Amino acid sequence: MIKKIDRKEQRTRRHERVRNKIFGTESRPRLCVFRSNSNLYVQVIDDVNGNTLVQASTLDKEVKTKHANCEAAKEVGSLIAKRALEKNIKEVVFDRGGYIYHGVIKDLAEAARQGGLQF
Repeated sequence: MIKKIDRKEQRTRRHERVRNKIFGTESRPRLCVFRSNSNLYVQVIDDVNGNTLVQASTLDKEVKTKHANCEAAKEVGSLIAKRALEKNIKEVVFDRGGYIYHGVIKDLAEAARQGGLQF
């Protein structure tokens, strides 16, 4: 009998593998990405203290595109870079959240880099 592939479980397994290697500190926090079918969410997290320092998503008022597509990813990436630089965060560790570095995730990362974040 053929089993149905549970894509969400596969993504969480990949994310756990990535999280075993990536850790955010105060000097270099973790830029974490979550993508749902309808929205994109990005956080800059200090894992030592367990604090979210900066966040941005497609639900914010500054973002004009309200979907989880490439245009919205570019807007959210530039917005998270702007908010992080306001809090003097210049270097981050990129956590792609178990997603493939392609399409929406790639556009978000490139927009954050163009906005001034280094990773």
